[in-house]
Amino acid sequence: MRVLRQVAHRAYAAPMRALVLLLALLTAPLAAHAVESEAAASPRARVTLVAEQAAVAPGQPFRLALRQVLAEGWHTYWTNPGDAGEAPSLELALPDGGQAGALSFPAPLRIPYGPLVNFGYLGEAVFPLTVTPPADLQPGRLYTIEGTGRWLVCADVCIPEEGAFRLDLPVEAEARPDPAAADLFRAAEAALPRPFPFTVRLGFEGTKGAIELSGPGIAPGAVKDAFFFPEPLGVIDNTAPQRLALRNGAMVLSLTRGASPLPASLSGVVTLTDAAGVRSAYAVSAEPGAMPAAPSALPLWQAALFAALGGLVLNLMPCVFPVLAMKAMGLARLSGASRRAVRNEALAYVAGVVLAFLAIGGALVALRAGGMVAGWGFQFTSPVFVGGMAWLMLAVGLNLSGVFAVGGPSLGGSRWGSFGTGLLAVAVATPCTAPFMAAALGAAMAMPPAAALAVFGAMGLGMALPHALLGTFPALARLLPRPGAWMERLRQALAFPMYGAAAWLAWVVSVQLGPDGLIPVLAGALLVGFGAWVLGVAQLSGRRGWIGRGLAGAAVLGALALLPQLSAAPSPALAAERPEEAWSEARVAALRAEGRPVFVNLTAAWCITCRVNERVALETAATRAAFAREGVVLLTGDWTRGDPAISALLRAQGREGVPLYLFYPAGGGAPVVLPQILTERMVIEAITAGREGSRPAA
Repeated sequence: MRVLRQVAHRAYAAPMRALVLLLALLTAPLAAHAVESEAAASPRARVTLVAEQAAVAPGQPFRLALRQVLAEGWHTYWTNPGDAGEAPSLELALPDGGQAGALSFPAPLRIPYGPLVNFGYLGEAVFPLTVTPPADLQPGRLYTIEGTGRWLVCADVCIPEEGAFRLDLPVEAEARPDPAAADLFRAAEAALPRPFPFTVRLGFEGTKGAIELSGPGIAPGAVKDAFFFPEPLGVIDNTAPQRLALRNGAMVLSLTRGASPLPASLSGVVTLTDAAGVRSAYAVSAEPGAMPAAPSALPLWQAALFAALGGLVLNLMPCVFPVLAMKAMGLARLSGASRRAVRNEALAYVAGVVLAFLAIGGALVALRAGGMVAGWGFQFTSPVFVGGMAWLMLAVGLNLSGVFAVGGPSLGGSRWGSFGTGLLAVAVATPCTAPFMAAALGAAMAMPPAAALAVFGAMGLGMALPHALLGTFPALARLLPRPGAWMERLRQALAFPMYGAAAWLAWVVSVQLGPDGLIPVLAGALLVGFGAWVLGVAQLSGRRGWIGRGLAGAAVLGALALLPQLSAAPSPALAAERPEEAWSEARVAALRAEGRPVFVNLTAAWCITCRVNERVALETAATRAAFAREGVVLLTGDWTRGDPAISALLRAQGREGVPLYLFYPAGGGAPVVLPQILTERMVIEAITAGREGSRPAA
């Protein structure tokens, strides 16, 4: 056995403390009275062999696990122990014809020790393996398993330990699971690395390298922490930091070469902690090639500069063109105005733009702090927002066409109008990304909240810079054309880009919700048009126009009453992909009243862990076949837009975020809560156990 000794920094624990630890470990309860061997115990660790089955059947594979419970301050090792150590081993002696697989290792932790870094486990570690008994076993006999294990435990000193184990398992015609061991093996399986179902690339240039993982759900703010554990010894400098960089669709971890040569294919485990705090592990492998490029982190001053430049260029983007109509009218009105009027109008517009950017930045920071994943333009993912914006654009166009007036002959005819124009300009600008903006936004999302808001404020100042210059130097307004009859024609002509913007936004709703989503949008547009017309008539009627104003207000309220129809529609990001039913409390109650088993999947489009679970555990052919065979109804609750009913269910289960998986057996009773890290086997066993548990007792 190869043992790499570490340098001790302090004396070994006092004998009395060792005795106390020994007594505590010896008297610790077994895994809820599971089928477990006698323990090999020391003051440092208590190690047993645990069986998943209370009785085995001829030829049917079952699982064992080497279970280590470590005293505080002690650790054991992964297959690659890092800079020092050795992995546990187990040798089994089985009756003739039996076969045993290798130990499976859970995802390790990074354990710094002085100048070294170890890869291993603290507290408790469970290493499962599969045993297949021979097909000619006779029911009524015992299947005896004996084994010898060796392991290394370290704290300030490293101590090799070993133990002998024996299990006598009854043989029956059908395998009988041990309910007391179910939680232990379920947790052990959740801790094992799963294959990463998306794209993996890695490469090196000299001593520098990087590994890139790309797939749905990866975005700035979606991953809090990540680390790559290589399987081969020495190929990576274990002590070097692995810097995480994220962009939409991909994450990159920096690596540093070690002394050992690179293999033809480098394998390892990547652990990810997502925005909800869920840690998951993925087995990855790739042939070393060109080093993936990581997004560079910008200092605050550079991010602010890029943000200001991006905001300035944003004025030229197509999505802002409709608002240029309102801005052009405002600029034209400033020609020949007093210096004070020019300054007030310009500064009001600047305030509206900057405040809108700060509001968007604050919303992004708050959503990410709450575990949500949101990016630039996130509000356009909401059909309610898009539909409301379509009506607002229509109303602005009708105002420019002269159907009604706000604050003067057109929208923007006052300081409050200029302020509102600034807010609106930013609202419609968010679908676009100008040069320099991507780098600035990516850097801002990795900064503390105050710094992130400073970047968004700089972006607002950049977009408002032309008006800010007018406010600072009012004499520039004299360079503009003089007001005249051309302004009325220009105002009416510029209404058509607003109508075009309204039509485009209505089309966006149809993409989000399908053709049926257009019905409330078009009905609301009809009400907005009617309200604008009767308001214009009322404005021309003088004092007798109160009836028209009342009708206009009622029309607007009628349009707003249609918005819940958009919010109640399912999220297209998931609904288009899913043939299963949407979750609701009423639907669960109805299915349970019919005696049908129900599997509830609470997920979100921005949840990486959710998407991987669906790919590797819920959407596989074996899982779908098991659902059909057992008659399980799959209900999906989409939390992408923060459904209050789903939030209530999460709180009821003691969760703050997704994923959450609940299985309601056909026989009734409380739901089974599955781990947040799923495997195909875990899902199938849960629904099978639910069916067996629903049978009446003999």
